[in-house]
Amino acid sequence: MLGDSWSRTRYVSRRSTGFSPNVDVYYCGEPQRAIVKVDLAGIDLSEVGIEVSGRHLAIVGERQIQETEGRVYQQIEIPSGQFRRVIELQVEVDAENASASYQDGILRIELPLRDPSETTRTVPIGRQ
Repeated sequence: MLGDSWSRTRYVSRRSTGFSPNVDVYYCGEPQRAIVKVDLAGIDLSEVGIEVSGRHLAIVGERQIQETEGRVYQQIEIPSGQFRRVIELQVEVDAENASASYQDGILRIELPLRDPSETTRTVPIGRQ
């Protein structure tokens, strides 16, 4: 049954257009913080960057395309290529105190919530 498939040299072309990694976002703790977990299994951390701007968190990077020389693939489901995932958070965060860790293929980003009083400023009105 498989003899015909193995006797032919047939290679599946790899996608190189990129992908969007899966994320979980939740809020917890005291003091409160946003937690973002990103599924980055098999990605070299030197290929990953994290950017925080206002309420936007961006995770950028690349999963290298694996060697395909001499292989006959039946299925290819693990995405590869470049990615950029932007998450719009529901609250203001303190980017200066953000931290990240990586374990078992999951990137975990902790973002302390910004105190609302720090972002509110009273503007005096001058007289002319």
